[in-house]
Amino acid sequence: MEIIPAIDIIDGKCVRLTQGDYEQKKIYNEHPLEVAKEFEDAGLKRLHLVDLDGAKAGAVKNWKVLETIAGKTSLVIDFGGGIKKEEDVLIVFNSGAALATIGSMAVKDPELFLSWLEPYGADKFLLGADVKNEKIAIGGWLETTDRWVYDFIEEYIQKGIRQVFCTDVGKDGLLQGPSLDLYRNILEKFPTLHFIASGGVSCLDDLVQLEEIGCKGVIIGKAIYEGRISLKELTKIGLV
Repeated sequence: MEIIPAIDIIDGKCVRLTQGDYEQKKIYNEHPLEVAKEFEDAGLKRLHLVDLDGAKAGAVKNWKVLETIAGKTSLVIDFGGGIKKEEDVLIVFNSGAALATIGSMAVKDPELFLSWLEPYGADKFLLGADVKNEKIAIGGWLETTDRWVYDFIEEYIQKGIRQVFCTDVGKDGLLQGPSLDLYRNILEKFPTLHFIASGGVSCLDDLVQLEEIGCKGVIIGKAIYEGRISLKELTKIGLV
């Protein structure tokens, strides 16, 4: 199972929100490159980079941060937040992202998203599913749709998507443990999916359990920044 640290960006700085609330913002480092280099030095290979300004504005904003990290590390970066049109997709790939992360667009405008899969390749996109009570949530998690997460994932697997990460919005940023039952259900339905867990990870035992149920990756943010899981510990137990 691959450990994928998260860096969330507001005003070019590394921050974390609690449950997607911009009012509950905590700045961890003014220089995201420093954080990315720490991850790389610890042996991590991937990075989940989120442009929170872009997500709010509906257009990619912090592409310079992406460009800097991609140019000065060898991390495989997936970048999301504000990708709403093809111009944004181009900016993201031209700035050095290996994958473009698509979430609400895949719900609100599936035709546009699908139009990007052929020219760029479905393997260049990481599909994000925010979930509340097994239903897809959008709009900064304020709005729950009537779409079952399983139908949503299946639809895009049929279109060639191979990597999906899922965040239980009731867990994210709370350090109360991941949604093992939800993830177990998804993995039972889609055993060949490259499934990445996200949200709620608080300790090493959470990681062990996620690996045991078959997750191929896990996105970790606050647990690392708050010192609940150290990069040294990840190395020691062989997850790096």
